[in-house]
Amino acid sequence: MPTRELAIQVTDDLKIAGGKLGSRVLSVYGGRAYEPQIAALKDGVDVVVGTPGRLLDLVKQKYLDLSKIDALVLDEADRMLDLGFLPDIERIVDLIPAKRQTMLFSATMPGAIVTLSRKYLTRPTNIRAESHAESETVPQVVQHVWQAHQMDKPEVLARILQANGRGLTMVFCQTKRACDRVAEDLAKRGFAAAAVHGDLGQGQRERALRAFRAGKIDVLVATDVAARGLDVDDITHVVNYECPEDDKAYVHRIGRTGRAGKEGIAVTLVDWRDIQRWKLINTALGLDFPNLEEMYSSSEALYTAMDIPAGVTGTLPRDKRERAGLNAEELEDIGETGRNRTPARRADKPERSDRPARTPRPETTEQDEAPRTPRKRNRSRTRTRSGEPLTADTTQVPATAAEVPTVPESAVPESAVPDTEPAPKVKAAPRTRTPRARTTKAAGEPAVVPQPVEVADHPVKAERPRTPRRRIRSAKPADSLKGISAENS
Repeated sequence: MPTRELAIQVTDDLKIAGGKLGSRVLSVYGGRAYEPQIAALKDGVDVVVGTPGRLLDLVKQKYLDLSKIDALVLDEADRMLDLGFLPDIERIVDLIPAKRQTMLFSATMPGAIVTLSRKYLTRPTNIRAESHAESETVPQVVQHVWQAHQMDKPEVLARILQANGRGLTMVFCQTKRACDRVAEDLAKRGFAAAAVHGDLGQGQRERALRAFRAGKIDVLVATDVAARGLDVDDITHVVNYECPEDDKAYVHRIGRTGRAGKEGIAVTLVDWRDIQRWKLINTALGLDFPNLEEMYSSSEALYTAMDIPAGVTGTLPRDKRERAGLNAEELEDIGETGRNRTPARRADKPERSDRPARTPRPETTEQDEAPRTPRKRNRSRTRTRSGEPLTADTTQVPATAAEVPTVPESAVPESAVPDTEPAPKVKAAPRTRTPRARTTKAAGEPAVVPQPVEVADHPVKAERPRTPRRRIRSAKPADSLKGISAENS
């Protein structure tokens, strides 16, 4: 299968069809943990439904053996080729025995599918589920194609969703960002809407589809990932919010409604820049919309064609908001890969009973506390200068010649020490980068004469010879030039 949603749907249908026969059916696809799928394969299965990528991963890990396969079915073969699965399909075909039954299912049969069938099938037979004269589009679907402005499309869509008799509705967009934007806008307007596209996790996609099938939401905004194989009953309206890429995408989109003999309505909103693309689709499918009618949210033709009650605005009234919405769906752990599945501890969740409780620390008083002994450090320091250790007879040299060394108290005469109380400390002057250090002396304090200190010999770096300055003669002033010119004249 090309998509995960289609694999899940086909698996459910096969379980219903082969339930009484005891058939064991397993679906394998990306976005889910490997462990449950590997455990089911070890127990043994009869039918494996999956996407090409996960199938080849299980084959590479030697958990899946394709050497005894009797039948190979490629569903939505044209879509698999569009998604670039042709190399994976060729690898799968090489792993399967040559004697087998091979079936290709596709709503459209382009030339690439015919070439693929001639390459891998033996005496292929083309079987159509409709007559050759019948149109490719679903005959039970009433189609409306209008030319709408990009800025007015949200209002037009909001009014279409309030039409009489509207049930489940699918809205198709071209990009994932447009999907999120349209779903968020509809939710603000009061509609129960959800988005489905490739950037969402597998759990979010399954949750949205489950809520859509259950009727908790009635608007599903999706890309073409949901246009193939998504079978939901009672879809009454399909809205192409943007023009499809080609005629095949248009056929698959509007084919979500009007199934099993029921009627449906398909609305396509074409922007001005997509008119040429729509003309190609119209010509390829033989439709009757060569000239598109301009449609706005305030047009009377919109209310008449879609059976919209008069006075409807772009916001759903509060008395009609009956859907439970996507918030009613419970979040469950489905074993997604690349995600943290450990639930966060809630504040009201009790502690585990098997975990020992923490004993509170006893309170201690000052009397109970024992005096702390200082920690001894085994650290030895060696003073060095220029990388060589200092000897005992070497005296420390001040960092700069301007620093005054400290004089010991024994060198100061007793007469120099005042009998009065020491003067208050004076704030030191800010340090400056002058060649001579400044010392602060309190008022009335006698000066202290520093004693000479012996300085050890140490190497002095040779000074770099100075280059004599070059004399630059300047021009004479203008006044002197005037005098010179007068004398010359």
